[in-house]
Amino acid sequence: MALKIYTKTGDKGQTGLLGGTRVPKHHIRIEAYGTVDELNSWIGLLRDSISDEHVKSILVETQDRLFTIGSSLASDPEKSKVKIPHLSEEDITLFEKEIDAMDVILPPMKNFVLPGGHETVSKCHIVRCVCRRAERRVNHLAESEPVDEIVIKYLNRLSDYLFMLSRKLAHDLNAPEIPWKPKIKE
Repeated sequence: MALKIYTKTGDKGQTGLLGGTRVPKHHIRIEAYGTVDELNSWIGLLRDSISDEHVKSILVETQDRLFTIGSSLASDPEKSKVKIPHLSEEDITLFEKEIDAMDVILPPMKNFVLPGGHETVSKCHIVRCVCRRAERRVNHLAESEPVDEIVIKYLNRLSDYLFMLSRKLAHDLNAPEIPWKPKIKE
């Protein structure tokens, strides 16, 4: 039998964690995994804008790992008996290797750059910003509840990867990188 999309169990502003615990829909745990879910959706939109098959494969792998993170964050750390897939250091090393490979072909950065230059580059910057927000939400959760440290590390490295990817996309698309030149009053 197929699962029903509507359960009516959230009609009063609460939702269930894996393990059965009910929490308000505005609980920081829900904010954390909801933002990871939003990040995953934005990555899907970015992936749909890219023709480079290697980059697309990295983004698909990333989306898979974000589902792993979402599952972990949706679990009640004290009650859930559900087996959750885990992240590994290799997941983080993948981003580091990709960052290093992009760094070799990109011109050195001398200034911050303004997001934009091409629609795909702009999407990548939006994804990076959502990733940073997800990282902040997960760090906030970790102040009061157990969160696997590798989740925070993964999101941090992912945002680094996304920044470098935005630069590589600009490079590949011949899009201008406009340096930020702060106007400082004398």
